[in-house]
Amino acid sequence: MSTLPASSPPTLPPDWGQRSRLSVWHPCTQMQHHQEVAPLAIAKGQGVWLYDAQGRAYMDCISSWWTNLFGHANPRINAAIQEQMGRIEHVMLAGLTHPPVVELSEQLSALTQHHLGHAFYASDGASAVEIAMKMSHHFWRQTGQPQKNEFICLSSSYHGETLGALSLTDVPLFRASYESLIKGVHTVMSPDARQAQGEETPDDVAKRAAQALSDLLMRRAQHISALIVEPRVQCAGHMAMHSPLYLQLARDLCDQHGVHLIADEIAVGCGRTGTFFACESAQIWPDFLTLSKGISAGYLPLSIVLCTDTVYGAFLSDQLAQGFLHSHSYSGNPLACSAALAALAIFESDHIVAHNLTLARTLEEAFRWTQSDDRLVHHRQTGLILAFDLHPQCARDHPEFTSRMHFHALEQGLLIRPIGETVYVMPPYVITQGEIELMSKGIERALNLSLKH
Repeated sequence: MSTLPASSPPTLPPDWGQRSRLSVWHPCTQMQHHQEVAPLAIAKGQGVWLYDAQGRAYMDCISSWWTNLFGHANPRINAAIQEQMGRIEHVMLAGLTHPPVVELSEQLSALTQHHLGHAFYASDGASAVEIAMKMSHHFWRQTGQPQKNEFICLSSSYHGETLGALSLTDVPLFRASYESLIKGVHTVMSPDARQAQGEETPDDVAKRAAQALSDLLMRRAQHISALIVEPRVQCAGHMAMHSPLYLQLARDLCDQHGVHLIADEIAVGCGRTGTFFACESAQIWPDFLTLSKGISAGYLPLSIVLCTDTVYGAFLSDQLAQGFLHSHSYSGNPLACSAALAALAIFESDHIVAHNLTLARTLEEAFRWTQSDDRLVHHRQTGLILAFDLHPQCARDHPEFTSRMHFHALEQGLLIRPIGETVYVMPPYVITQGEIELMSKGIERALNLSLKH
C-alpha cells in the first residue's frame, strides 16, 4: 500500500520466522499451521506500526492483544523504565517495598475515588482473576461463611486459562480439553445486546439477563462467593457488548444477596470503553477489580487486583494463617510499575479519556460502511472497541473466513485477529485520523478478498 510508512532496513535475519516455528511453541496457535507458513517475524515497532524482518510495515489494529495503549517505543515510557533501571530493577515485595509500587497503588486508589483502596500485584491477567477468586473465597471463610464457595460467570465469558480462571471461562475451545481438572461454576445469561428479540433494546436484554441472575441467586446465594463480569464488553466472547444497566442491576443483586462482584477490567479498563474504568459508565464500583494488559501500556507483565477496605480488613490478624498467603516472584516489579506510572502520567497530561471520546467518533465514522453491507450484521462499538459479524449464511459459505481475513489483512499492511466470524479493531490511543481511515479501507479490501469464491 503506497500510503504505508516508509520501509526500514531489516534488523533480523530473513529466516527468523522459520527458526521460530521450530523452537517456539506459540500461544493460542495450532502449530501444524506453521509447518508451511512461518510466524511473522517482527523486528521493531514505532507508534501504531510494526515492522517485519524485511522492513514491511503493519498497522497494529488490535494493540498487540489489547495491551499497547500509547504506541510502540513510546519515548516517555521508554525514559521512565530506563530511569528506574538505574535505581532498582527488582526486589521481592514480601516485607519490602519501593516507591513505584506505592505511588502506583495510591494513584489507582484515587482513580477509584478510594472505593478500592488496596492493590495486590501479580504478572498476568489470569493470575489476577485467580487472586480475586481466592480472596473472595477466603473472605467468606474468614467471616464465618465457608459454604460460600461457588462462583458465577456469564455465558461466552473469558477470564483466562489457568485452572481457576478457566473454570470461569465459557468458551469450549479453551476449556473442553481440561473439563476433568476444572471445578464447575454457575453460568448465567449474558446481557449481549445481539440477543435482542423483536423490538427489544439493549436495556431490555440487560433486564432479562439480570432476571436470570436473580433467579439463580434466589436459589443459591448462600453458597455463592462472587459473580465475575467483564464490564461493557466480553472481549474474547466475540466482542459481545451490553448496556451499562446490567452492571447496575448486577451490583444491586449482589448487594441484596451478600455476593461479591468481581469486575474483570483486564481488557476493557484503562480508558478503552470511554471512561478510565469501564465500571464508571454504570456509576458502580465492584468489590474486586482486576487490571492487566494496558495498565503497563503493553510494556511489561503486570497485573493488579484492587479491593475494598471491607475485604482487606477481613485478613488482618495476629495469626499468619489468617493472612492472604498468595505470592508471585515478580509481584510489583519496579520496572513494570514505572511503566504503569508513566502511562498514568500520559493519561493525565494528554487528557486521554476525553481524547479517546473524539477518537471513537472518528472510528465510528470511518467504519460506517459496515452498517450498509448486507454481508455483515451486528455493527457495534463501545469506546475504542469496534466490531461486526459476518452474516450467518455468509459465514457458512466461507468456513475458512477467519484465517483468510487475517491473511488478506496482512497483505493490506494490517494486523488483525478475527474471532471466528467476528472482525474487530482495538487500536492504540495514538492512532491518527488518517491511520484510522487507512485501517478502515484496508479492512474493507481484505473483507472483499476473503469472501471471494
